[in-house]
Amino acid sequence: MKTLLIEDKAYIRKGLLNLLQLIDTEIQVIGECESVKDAVVVANACKPDLIFLDINLLDGTAFDFLEQTENLSFKIIFITAYEEYALKALKIGAVDYLLKPVDIEELKIALEKVSKMPIKQQKQQINTVKQVWKSDGDQLILSFHDSFQVIDLNELLFCESDKGYTTFYCCNDKKYVVSKTLKEFEERLLKANFLRPHQSFMVNLKFIDKYDKSGVIHLKNGKKVPVSSRKKESFLTSFLNWNKN
Repeated sequence: MKTLLIEDKAYIRKGLLNLLQLIDTEIQVIGECESVKDAVVVANACKPDLIFLDINLLDGTAFDFLEQTENLSFKIIFITAYEEYALKALKIGAVDYLLKPVDIEELKIALEKVSKMPIKQQKQQINTVKQVWKSDGDQLILSFHDSFQVIDLNELLFCESDKGYTTFYCCNDKKYVVSKTLKEFEERLLKANFLRPHQSFMVNLKFIDKYDKSGVIHLKNGKKVPVSSRKKESFLTSFLNWNKN
C-alpha cells in the first residue's frame, strides 16, 4: 500500500514512520510533505493508496488539500490534536483519525478499519466532516489541564502573548490564559479576520474603533494595542482593504 505522510511537524512524521515500521505491515511510505502546495503535487503525481493527513499544515488545512487534489481514490487517516477545532467535525463525520501523539495500538485499529472501508463510503464521511468544520469555523477550542474552553471568535476582541503564554480577551469581560505562544494560533485567527500588528498581539478587525497614525490601535472596549514599526505598513494596508468591504 503506497502511503503518503502529510504533516507539518518533522518529529511527528518520523514518529509515525517508526510506528509503521514496527507494525510490519505492507505499507510503503513513498513521500512526506509539510504543506498543501507540496502535498497536492506529490499526491497527483504518485497516486498513493493511503494518506495520513494532518488537519493544520504550513500553508492551509487538510480541507484545502482535498479540494485541490485531482485523484481522490486514496484512503485517508486524519491526524489531529485534542484542542483543534476540527476534532468535533472528525467525530461527527465518523472518519478515521489519530490523536497526537500517535499511539501504536490506535494506529493498528485505524489501519484495519480504513483498509476495509469502501472509497465511496469514506468520501461521504469526509463530506460530512467538511460541512461541520465549515459551520464551526467561527469557534476556537482552548485546551486546559482539566477542561476544554470553546471561544466564539466573533466575540474575541484580541489576544496578547507574553513569555510563552497567550491571553484571550473576550467582549463579555472574560479572559482565558493558555500556556502556548501566539504563533500557534496565528494561522487560525488570520482566517477569522484577525491581524497581527505586533509580535505580542492579534486583534479582531471588527472591534477596532480607530487607528492612530502614531501607531496605536484603539479598540471599542477602550483597550489600546501598539503597532510595531515593522508591521505598520502591512497592518494599515490590510485594515483599509478590509474596511472597504
